[in-house]
Amino acid sequence: MIILDRAQIEDLIDLEVAGQAIAAAYIAASRGHVNLPAVGHITFPDLSADCHIKYGHVQGDPNFVIKVATGFPQNAETGLPTGNGVSLVMSAQTGAVNAILHDQMLLTDIRTGLGGAIATKNLARTDSRRVLVVGTGPQAMRQIQSHTALIGDHLIFEVWGRSNAKAHAVVAAMTGKCAIAVAPDLEAAARKADIIVTATGSNTPLIMDEWVNSGTHVTALGADAPGKQELETNLVARADVLVADSSAQCLDHGEFCHAIEAAKILATQVSELGLVLSGDVRGRTDPAQISIADLTGIAAQDIAIANVVLAAQGAN
Repeated sequence: MIILDRAQIEDLIDLEVAGQAIAAAYIAASRGHVNLPAVGHITFPDLSADCHIKYGHVQGDPNFVIKVATGFPQNAETGLPTGNGVSLVMSAQTGAVNAILHDQMLLTDIRTGLGGAIATKNLARTDSRRVLVVGTGPQAMRQIQSHTALIGDHLIFEVWGRSNAKAHAVVAAMTGKCAIAVAPDLEAAARKADIIVTATGSNTPLIMDEWVNSGTHVTALGADAPGKQELETNLVARADVLVADSSAQCLDHGEFCHAIEAAKILATQVSELGLVLSGDVRGRTDPAQISIADLTGIAAQDIAIANVVLAAQGAN
C-alpha cells in the first residue's frame, strides 16, 4: 500500500498534465461513464464548518476513490489549517486499499483550481485579459496559478477580499509570477473585468447583476453546499450561457439552485461542462454573451487527480 503526505503529493503534480486528466474526467462524467453517488455533507453550524465526502468510480478504472475534505474556517484564529482531508484509493477488483493520499486538502484545492481554469478557458471570450478573483483564501491563489498555467501569462489579475490585508498577502505571494494587483473596490473591479472568478464561502450575493457587462464570463466556485451564494440571482437569470460541472448538484445546492427556486431559470437551460468540452453541446456562441460556470466539485475530479499522483509516483 502506498502512503503519501502533502509535501510528497505536491512534488508529483504537473498542472498541465492534471488539467488534461480533469478535463477528460468531466467528459466521462457528463457522458455517464462515471458512477457518481450523491455527495455526503456534514455541517457544523456553530462553527460555520462543514465536511464533504465525494466518491465514485470511472468505468473500467482499476481503482475507485473516496475523498473526505473538511473546512473549519475558525482554525485560522489559532494558526491551524482551515481545510483538511484525505483520499482513499481502493481496488475496484478486490476492495483493498491501494493508497492513502493524506493531502490535507491539497488535492481538492488543486483540482478545484484546475476545474475553474478549464471552465474559464472554454467559456470566456478568447480576447479576455482582465480577471477579477473574489476571495482571499487558499483557493484564490490556486485559481490564479491554474488560470495562468492553462490559459496563459497574458492574463491580468485583480484580487478582492473582505480583508484588505489578506488581499495584499495573495498579491504579494503571486507578484513576479503574473500581472496582479489588489482591487480596492469590488463593484469597480467587476465592471471592468472580462472574467470574474468567485471563490468564497459567502452565504449572501457578492456580485450584483448590474455590475456585470455583456461579454463577461463568471466562474463561481464557492456555492458548494446548501445555503451558500456568491452571485445575485438576477445575474444568473440574465446570463445567456449556464454551465454546471454537475447539473444535478448545482441545481440542488450550487449557485444555480437559487435561480431555480425563484423560478427565474429552467433546468433545461443548464448544460454540463463535460458536454461543452466534448463538443456535444455548444458553450459561448457570441462575444456579447454572459456565461456562468457553476462548479460544486465532482468526484470524477478527485479520481482524476489521484490517478495523476499515483502515475507520477510510479514513474519516479
